[in-house]
Amino acid sequence: MNADKRERFFAKLSEHIKEPATELNYSSDFELLIAVMLSAQATDKSVNIATSRLFSVASTPQAILDLGEDRLKTYINSIGLYNSKATNIIKTCQALLDKHGGQVPCTQDELEALAGVGRKTANVVLNTAFGKPVMAVDTHIFRVGNRTGLATGKTVLAVEKALMARVPRAYLVDAHHYLILHGRYTCMARSPKCGSCVVFDECMFKDKDEWADMA
Repeated sequence: MNADKRERFFAKLSEHIKEPATELNYSSDFELLIAVMLSAQATDKSVNIATSRLFSVASTPQAILDLGEDRLKTYINSIGLYNSKATNIIKTCQALLDKHGGQVPCTQDELEALAGVGRKTANVVLNTAFGKPVMAVDTHIFRVGNRTGLATGKTVLAVEKALMARVPRAYLVDAHHYLILHGRYTCMARSPKCGSCVVFDECMFKDKDEWADMA
């Protein structure tokens, strides 16, 4: 996809997606961090159900530590891998208090030093909480990047680097949310809605005409 097409691609997405934002519910940087930690191999909907209960009783590092790991599990046991996630959340809460004054750090290295926080989680927090122009590549974005020809790569890191190099600067801060929402609701894995896709003309997906005919 050449530079002109990339510009049109994001211009059209920005017209179509009026509110490029996460679908996780949160009211503080800390709540966002916990929600993103819980979202690994889970849907945003399931995370929001769990965090609505959890955050109503514990929405700070100290409050979650006061709950303790066993009680924490009772709030998140509907989410996959909840045992290991609970352990990591407790460790992260302690680290936030010990090393960061209870605040969520705003650098990649500091975030990735927290238990259960990898590159993708760190990038989501940096982008969503702090407005930094970074790219968190999940399964949706990996698929959209490769399928459309926007940013191809065999690994998540390769796609991330390609997107950072190819997304027009004016759209870089919001690109993560544009792409994830496009992948979630239009460019789906099994039944892409090519017939109603706003970036159909720019997309390089070889089967797009076939899928459009199925609409």
